[in-house]
Order: sequence, then structure tokens, then C-alpha cells
Amino acid sequence: MLLCPRQLFCAESSGRGSLTFMVVREPDESMMTSGPALDFIDIVPADSFLGRLRAKAQAAWEAYVAHDFVRQLALGALPKTCFQHYLTQDYQFLRQYARAYALAAYKAPDLASMTHFSAVAQAILGTEMGLHVTFCRSWGISETEMLRTPEAMATIAYTRYVLDQGQQGDVLDLQVALVPCMVGYAEIANRIKAGSDTALEGNPYREWIEMYASNAFQDLARAEITLLDRLAHERGGSLRRAALLEVFRQACHLEATFWEQGLVLGQ
Repeated sequence: MLLCPRQLFCAESSGRGSLTFMVVREPDESMMTSGPALDFIDIVPADSFLGRLRAKAQAAWEAYVAHDFVRQLALGALPKTCFQHYLTQDYQFLRQYARAYALAAYKAPDLASMTHFSAVAQAILGTEMGLHVTFCRSWGISETEMLRTPEAMATIAYTRYVLDQGQQGDVLDLQVALVPCMVGYAEIANRIKAGSDTALEGNPYREWIEMYASNAFQDLARAEITLLDRLAHERGGSLRRAALLEVFRQACHLEATFWEQGLVLGQ
């Protein structure tokens, strides 16, 4: 997943209801307080295309966003080696994630969505990966170490599944496979911030939590939901819904598997 501890990419609108470019903003400092738990904010409208997918694949979604890796992270109890393994594999994930967004730009049906997807791909390659390297260095992981670390099986399974959906299907198939990642991380952060048992003070993973809970990242996730709605309206006829639901369910399962490998291989 995008891991940008100091700067975030926030989607801007062209005024025509479509996304056209990305700009860099600093994290919202108001999100970095240590006060009482916040009310949970669900950024996915129930009547959106993603909201309907999530409702029909609730078990797979919950297994992903409420995984034990996430629970331990919220408590600050996740073993350091597990998080380090996750960070190393996330670097490998980012490389394939950029390819997926480049493929989405190629398959995009109009200039606005083409510009949006290509901007995300360029942001990952031009900025995100460098920031990821800096963040990982603070956790004792060098870029050399990440480059020589092979992709784990769960990383291969997830990223190649997403790319395969884009290669075999159209831009909607690909976007449905991509959207659990960004929107799921936004929901995870909101759940953690609202959790009564969340421990932020002294939590070594607080920076990670705050980044995904920031207004900038939440806005970016909302923009993905809006774009998916438009693509689904244009291309997601009733005959496609069952197949798209299965793509979404499988992507959620693979996200949960990505967490699981962090727990198992990290130890």
C-alpha cells in the first residue's frame, strides 16, 4: 500500500466530477492528537457501487480490515519483526501497484481517468517509493536489503491477481481489484482511531496510523470511491455484477493474506 509518512497525494477535482491531477499536501496536524477515541467515520456511502460490493462481501472485508495484524498494530503490540517484514514486502508491492495503475491509464476510457491513473503511477514511482525507503530506514531496513529481498508468495499472489484482472478485463475489473487496498487502509485507520482499546501514546506504529487517518489520505480514498462509481455507471451493467463481486471478494481475501504473511513470516 502507499506508505508516505510525511507527504500525501491528494486527488483534486477538475470541476467536472472527474479526477485530473494529484498534488502534495502535508498531513493534517489536527489528526495527530492523543485525545479520546473519535467516532468511527465510514467514508464508503452505502448506496455507492463500493458500498454495495462491501455489503455483499462483508465476511471477506472484515477478515481484511479487522485482521489480527491490524489489531496488534492498534495496540502497539505487533512484534517489530512482523512490521519490518510487512514494510519490506510493501516495497515489492509498490512496484507492482505502479504497474497496475499504469495499466489502468492504458485501459482508461477517457482523458480524465487516464490522467488520474497515470498521475498515481507517477506519484508511486517518482515520490512514494523514495519516501518508503526513508521510512523503512528508520525501522532499520536499507534500500539494498529491500531490493535483494524476493517477493513472498502472498505478495506475488495478490499483485499478479490484480494485474491479471487488468490484462484480461477492462478498466472496471482492474479498479475493482485495486480499490480494497486504498479504501481499506482508510477504513482501518478510522477504525483504529475510533477503537476504545487503541493505544496511541507510546505506540511505535502511531505514525503509520496517523498517516492513513489524515484528511489527505481520506480524501484520496473518497476520490477512488467516486471514480469507481463513475466507471461502474458507465460499464458495470447487471450482467457483470456477479463477476465484479467475485473480483472484489478475492482482492479482500488477498489483502488479508498479505497481513497474515507479515504475522507468520515476520516471526
